[in-house]
Amino acid sequence: MRTIYLFLLAMIFIVGCTNQEQTMDLLDENIREINVSKSNGVGDMNQDILVSISDKESIKIFENIIRTAVKQKSNNDAVKPDFDLMVEYEGDLPTHAIHLMLGEKGEESILMYIDSEGETYVTSSNSTDQLRELILSE
Repeated sequence: MRTIYLFLLAMIFIVGCTNQEQTMDLLDENIREINVSKSNGVGDMNQDILVSISDKESIKIFENIIRTAVKQKSNNDAVKPDFDLMVEYEGDLPTHAIHLMLGEKGEESILMYIDSEGETYVTSSNSTDQLRELILSE
């Protein structure tokens, strides 16, 4: 009987460890600024900056939203980004280029690496509200 309990406990542990959600990654470096532009579409990064965010508090909000966005299955043919995000790091480090499909207030938003295989990541509705405030209020 004890062996069965140990076996079940081990199975629960294994399933719990392998069932973690995948989230977006950023470099473990200080972010200098996040530039936002209207998107020209998937695979293209618009360099015409609409909003530049450089205050530490707003950067932390963006960073948290990006790092907590959860990978989802989606129909990538239907993905039409609204904005491009350029995460600029301090020093001579590469820029992270991310597409953003900004949801309406109270809805989820979708993030996607510009050079990805079409993998998308979904934010919470609270994150969308924060993004809307940061991007659209500028």
